[in-house]
Amino acid sequence: MASFDVVNELDLQELDNAINSVIKESDQRYDFRGSGTEIELNKKDKVIKVVTGDDMKVQAIKEMTIKHATKRGIDGRVFEFSEPENTSKGQRKFEIKANEGLGKDNAKKIVKMIKELKLKVNASIMDDRVRVEGKKLDDLQAVMNMLKATSLEVPVQFVNMKS
Repeated sequence: MASFDVVNELDLQELDNAINSVIKESDQRYDFRGSGTEIELNKKDKVIKVVTGDDMKVQAIKEMTIKHATKRGIDGRVFEFSEPENTSKGQRKFEIKANEGLGKDNAKKIVKMIKELKLKVNASIMDDRVRVEGKKLDDLQAVMNMLKATSLEVPVQFVNMKS
């Protein structure tokens, strides 16, 4: 029986490269000179801590993060931006969390959408992934195409394809 897994995985090396590109761009931009902007990635927690001058720079860093991550093949929907807070030095700080995994709600939505296709496939939730099994590869490809076409809250990848 053929199968594949629907997941939301994050390539940490590509995330690190994207954040390094953001740091490099913010160091070179004229409007960031002297602002004391600090950007730090915690790979273990997948959290990016940012301290910068004002709200305009906060917005610029958010846009740069999404732009550089997209260039590196990371979907912008994985980022969750916290509200900027004031620091004691008069700057703004905020965190960008890179989410990984489908989550229970999204996994249930995916299973429901697959069942609505009325194909001869079986979808089951396994931790942070959805395993789709079926006898025909055409049915599995139809499920993949449907999931690519729908707009979910999280990006999905297809891994562990077995035939």
